[in-house]
Amino acid sequence: MNHHSGLTQQPVVSNIADFDKMSGTRGERLLFNNRFLIVVACLFATLFFGWKMTTLQLNASFEKMIPTRHPYIVNYLQNKADLVGLGNTIRISVESTKGDIFNAEYLETLRKLNDEVFLMPGVERPYMKSLWTPATRWMGVTEEGMDGGPVIPDDYNGSEQSIKQVRQNVERSGEIGTLVAANFKSSVIAVPLLEKNESTGKRLDYGALSAQLEQVRAKYQTDSIKIHITGFAKIVGDLIQGLRQVMMFFAVAIGIATVILYFHTRCVRSTLLVVSCSLVAVTWLLGILPTIGYELDPYSILVPFLVFAIGMSHGAQKMNGIMQDIGRGTHKLVAARYTFRRLFVAGLTALLADAVGFGVLMVIDIKVIQELAITASIGVMILIFTNLILLPILLSYTGVSVKAAKRAIQSEQSALGKRKHPIWAFLDLFTQRRWAAVAIGVALVMGVSGYWVSRGLKIGDLDPGAPELRPDSRYNRDNAFMAANYGASSDVFVVMVKTPPMLCNQYNTLSQVDALEWRLRQLPAVVTTNSLADLSKNWSMGQYEGNPKWYVLPRMQGLLGATVARAPRELFNQKCDLLTVYVFLKDHKADTLESVVNVAEKFAQDNDTKEVQYLLAAGNAGIEAATNVVVKRANLEMLVLVYLAVMVLSFITFRSWRAIVCAVLPLMLTSILCEALMVFLGIGVKVATLPVIALGVGIGIDYALYILSVTLTRYREGADLSEAYFSALTFTGRVIILTGITLGLGVVTWAFSPIKFQADMGSLLAFMFVWNMIGALILVPSLACFLLKRSPTEEATKLADDKQVHALDAARRVKLKAG
Repeated sequence: MNHHSGLTQQPVVSNIADFDKMSGTRGERLLFNNRFLIVVACLFATLFFGWKMTTLQLNASFEKMIPTRHPYIVNYLQNKADLVGLGNTIRISVESTKGDIFNAEYLETLRKLNDEVFLMPGVERPYMKSLWTPATRWMGVTEEGMDGGPVIPDDYNGSEQSIKQVRQNVERSGEIGTLVAANFKSSVIAVPLLEKNESTGKRLDYGALSAQLEQVRAKYQTDSIKIHITGFAKIVGDLIQGLRQVMMFFAVAIGIATVILYFHTRCVRSTLLVVSCSLVAVTWLLGILPTIGYELDPYSILVPFLVFAIGMSHGAQKMNGIMQDIGRGTHKLVAARYTFRRLFVAGLTALLADAVGFGVLMVIDIKVIQELAITASIGVMILIFTNLILLPILLSYTGVSVKAAKRAIQSEQSALGKRKHPIWAFLDLFTQRRWAAVAIGVALVMGVSGYWVSRGLKIGDLDPGAPELRPDSRYNRDNAFMAANYGASSDVFVVMVKTPPMLCNQYNTLSQVDALEWRLRQLPAVVTTNSLADLSKNWSMGQYEGNPKWYVLPRMQGLLGATVARAPRELFNQKCDLLTVYVFLKDHKADTLESVVNVAEKFAQDNDTKEVQYLLAAGNAGIEAATNVVVKRANLEMLVLVYLAVMVLSFITFRSWRAIVCAVLPLMLTSILCEALMVFLGIGVKVATLPVIALGVGIGIDYALYILSVTLTRYREGADLSEAYFSALTFTGRVIILTGITLGLGVVTWAFSPIKFQADMGSLLAFMFVWNMIGALILVPSLACFLLKRSPTEEATKLADDKQVHALDAARRVKLKAG
């Protein structure tokens, strides 16, 4: 049997003594001639990283979720010390289900809850606000003139007269719609959070904080009191608490992959080795993360499964190659080395493409995505060792079952026979120009249609509340309650107005602020606004016995100065060189934020001077608006860079631009269709979903590389396209179909997850796993039919081989006639 270089069949060596151990590359000899040492080293590495994995923390950081170098966030962080509760804030609404809030039982419960939350770790206590905090004040017109004080006075004793006074103070506080519901049936405790726990100096543990809040809810919630909790920290806490169910779905996906792989091979030892090597890679990854000081957050929790999925794909290819060689009678060690020779370069290129594809995410200026990119890249680099090196070495010791090996070679021989398997026969049709043209035409129509649909893809959240959680989750029910009762407090966009020191209360400045508020209030998405200008107008009206005709900004500086003396500190800072304009929105959907940003930016461009600047933006909605801007820009940059990276690596491997086109165009179609699917499913592009399409490109290139590697090798050796592609189908195509369907079935089960983020990712990943498989099996040969050309040297060689074959056939016919 001829010894072909590359990916074609090697000579059968049944006796290890007949095999030259010094054959192959230097790397192959180094690895396989020291098998025992490598296995022992991997065993100790697995034990070490398994121990380190137990120290891995699951947490999230508010500042890691935001683009810290975006101008909006730079403005926010520079003035953060003067901004009260405009970043990471928890809101606890205490609802009275029997009557209103003005009763002794409700107010006492609110006091106890307020005091308990006040003492929680990570609370920015000076800026916490509720009816019981001294900073919550009222202001009104009395018989003696303007007066004011804390909403709940120092002499409150729970009597009917005291409660009546509290009601009167609330009505004059200006907090109705923000701190107190308009129907007087609930009130809010606003709890700003620090980034670090002040007692330990460590980053705030959102999982522990969420658990404490749930204990508080259970403690104080009764038949007459209901508690609703919202905020970034609570979202993350709920995601962390739901990770047990996430892990269950991961386990189901791994189980499905294992069962299907076993039914394909009918070999227990090889199936367990493929799964084990993929799990070893995951173990090493989870052990390396705490070693380098990383944590796992809810948004990168999918990375371990992606590493497992990629490992299963490559591991199944190695196992299939070894099984076929053993079925031909080759010794298990020789079979492992043959498979290593044939598939290592293709596997290495595919994994490097994966790693580079993930690494491209580093260009996105959001730290949580950058850490996800590093985590995924580390995982893929680990797979180069565990699945391209360790797995063949382990299989060189264990081999595969005799029945499984015979079954594998029988399947290959039957496929190479005159009667092809219906699936192989169908796929082979796409090496013919007529069928290839139809496939390319259909793909073109799908691409154009998908692009037209994908134009409706939105940046940011498309639903109120937390889209990471189900609409009927407790958090989103709480958020719906907040939106219905506190339309002016759920989503806040803040414009900062910078002035010279001690000049924030000048008439010209406040009149411009008033003009900005008026423009913003014209937007349908804006519920109301609040600022020092608005407070000054209320103060002016109060000076004239509440006559609404005097609801104007006073021109006398003395009156404006008196307003500042009594104004709450969230409206301006101590040096009086920063004003805050609060814009309360009905939701934080992408269109809502875009409309507010457009008006505020236009106003800033028209009115900025050397003395007064209008800076965007603070508040949860302002931060999300900045994030949306970064995500929108990064979405295109990321795709361009990941495709450039994939094309460069493909060119290094194939040295043919035609092969690159064959490999990349199916991936581009998948990307377009994935964006169209996101539009159909109502999924916006945001921090949680941004990496998905890049991950799909990284995973999808594996299929194309394995198909093209075999096809090009056989094609350059003289086989026509049909023969070359059919060789690829019998050698790697079976495993591509196996892994595509297996992984697709594994992740599609996530659709039943209670965490919507995981369900969305499952739908998108299942689509990409399956569609990348279809693209590799149909579009790659279809494009190759029109693009692949032989070089003059290869064509001359093929003609010579054809002449030799014809001469042998002629000689054989002459001999038969003579006989």
